[in-house]
Amino acid sequence: MEITPWFSRKFSLIADNGLFPGVMERLLGTPLRLAQKLQGVSPILLTQQEDEKWSVQEEAGHILDLEPLWYARFQDFQSGQEVLSEADLSNRKTFEAQHNDKDIQEILTAFASARGQLIELLAALDSNDLERSALHPRMRTPMRPIDLAYFVAEHDDHHLATITQRLQTLS
Repeated sequence: MEITPWFSRKFSLIADNGLFPGVMERLLGTPLRLAQKLQGVSPILLTQQEDEKWSVQEEAGHILDLEPLWYARFQDFQSGQEVLSEADLSNRKTFEAQHNDKDIQEILTAFASARGQLIELLAALDSNDLERSALHPRMRTPMRPIDLAYFVAEHDDHHLATITQRLQTLS
């Protein structure tokens, strides 16, 4: 089954902030799921590129590369910004990072640390922060923290599913 391209995805807004703890659990679990998925995979398979697509290791690096954006966007809610921070839609950071030249453990450790910081920020959001709304710059739709948290969790899962498919074709 082919994965829907990320920029083709549509997202419905979530009315119930009571779903926030469950979405936070998904975000908290991503570093563990990623590490488990890559455990024991040879560096040759991790860094193998096919059809000019990112390698498995570059996919993992990309998840790490976006953590500063997610952090900035949740800070945007706290500071009352009307528009969320812009993403680099060209993914230049991932293309320039040379993730294939790194040890996978370095990427996994950095991601776990960055995600831990994001979880701390999310846990510090108060009820006023959770009701704030800001415009998502690419999708041109207002989002609240629950919507953005879901968006991030879906982005994580999109890349985890891509990694799963890539590993299945490489094995």
